[in-house]
Amino acid sequence: MNDLVRQHTALSDSDLEWLHLLVSEWQLLSDLSFADLVLWVPTRDGTRYVSVAQMRPNTGPTSYQDDMVGHLVPRGRRPLLDAALDEGRIVREGDPEWREEVPVRVESIPVRREGRVLGVIARNTNLLTVRTPSRLELTYLQSASDLAQMIAAGSFPFPGQQVDMDASPRVGDGLIRLDADGVVQYASPNALSAYHRLGLASDLVGHHLGQVTAELAPSRGPVDEALVKLASGYAPRETEVEGNGGVIQLRTIPLRPKGTRIGSLVLLRDVTELRRRERELITKDATIREIHHRVKNNLQTVAALLRLQARRMDSVRGREALNEAVRRVGSIAIVHETLSQNLDERVEFDEIADRVIAMVAEISPGKVECRRTGRFGILDAEVATPLSMVLTEILQNALEHAFPAGERGSVEVSAVRGPRRPESRLLITVQDDGSGLPEGFDAHTAGNLGLQIVRTLVEGELGGSFDMLPVPAPGRGTRVVLDIPVRPQK
Repeated sequence: MNDLVRQHTALSDSDLEWLHLLVSEWQLLSDLSFADLVLWVPTRDGTRYVSVAQMRPNTGPTSYQDDMVGHLVPRGRRPLLDAALDEGRIVREGDPEWREEVPVRVESIPVRREGRVLGVIARNTNLLTVRTPSRLELTYLQSASDLAQMIAAGSFPFPGQQVDMDASPRVGDGLIRLDADGVVQYASPNALSAYHRLGLASDLVGHHLGQVTAELAPSRGPVDEALVKLASGYAPRETEVEGNGGVIQLRTIPLRPKGTRIGSLVLLRDVTELRRRERELITKDATIREIHHRVKNNLQTVAALLRLQARRMDSVRGREALNEAVRRVGSIAIVHETLSQNLDERVEFDEIADRVIAMVAEISPGKVECRRTGRFGILDAEVATPLSMVLTEILQNALEHAFPAGERGSVEVSAVRGPRRPESRLLITVQDDGSGLPEGFDAHTAGNLGLQIVRTLVEGELGGSFDMLPVPAPGRGTRVVLDIPVRPQK
């Protein structure tokens, strides 16, 4: 719609916003009318109309099999559009049109904003299945007529009341028509069923909806008075009412076809099962986060015990082995700590990588500079946990073997993930400027425990590739390259 309006019409951005607000609401008018709606806007030179939006009803057959958006019609070809635009009134004159042997009643509703007519809604009703209307259908049609008059007067939609139609109740979910005092004139079967779910034992017609709703909801002191007023339809509002184990979602729409409120429409939906499932998911999420938190605490306890054991050990090699185990356990604990703070099983790995780098750098404080470049991005937990261990092992190996006798140097961890590479691949490079690899060294056959862990995790769990190479001359040092598959971030 934005492109069509800006390309063909002279409407301002504020006018366009009004049309967006209208289109966000007009499913209601379409369903109440049992009719298709097409929004026509005059072109910049005033010689044609362009259709910028279309809506089909959920309550009846469509009168348009084709998509009308983008069609251009010369002024004069559709007299009802001309009359509605020029005179600023709803036009219903004329005989039904025949489209592919289907009779269609056409009406035109001017769209007014701040005294100006921006365009015209063509309301097209398929008359092929017309029958004697029921009480429900008569209520729908009367409500549609009231809304159409409000659109023509510029009082609907309500400014500042952007509605998410996917989340809000629809006409078919349940409808109640109130008079000016908030007394129920009509309640659809679905609406009555929803109130029965709240505990209502009688009919709704003839009762004050606000008072009935407040009696069914749990007592909440001063809030009850606000609920009474809200459910009476004095202002456009949305709320949820819970009682007797049921939950219904209410949306109130005041009807002011001639400037004075004559009553209200109340759309409602029984969302009891939806809210129950949402609470179960919230409980599940909280449980998962608590599990990650407890796992992190247990791992920290294990690390503390290993650290305590290392201090009591006389063997230097044994003490170093335990300290290495402390760092391995710590890298896993960092992932679980991050997961305990998230709502899903995906983590921003950059923070984890920085903490792993800082933890391993404690081996040679002030002597070797460790830094990260690039972004790892968001990773699944099943990737983040082994990758944190792999990073720990590679960094620990570099700091222990690349810089003997306290030699100074640097280690850089870089991550590349798009835009030059596919989002489904993550390339990690760990490069140091240390002493380099021994003569004849092969990372794929080396018996070092750390490298065995790296190979197992990268090639086995992560399904990626691992290589360790000397830095090409004239540089010096070692470069470790990891290429692993990951799920795209979006």
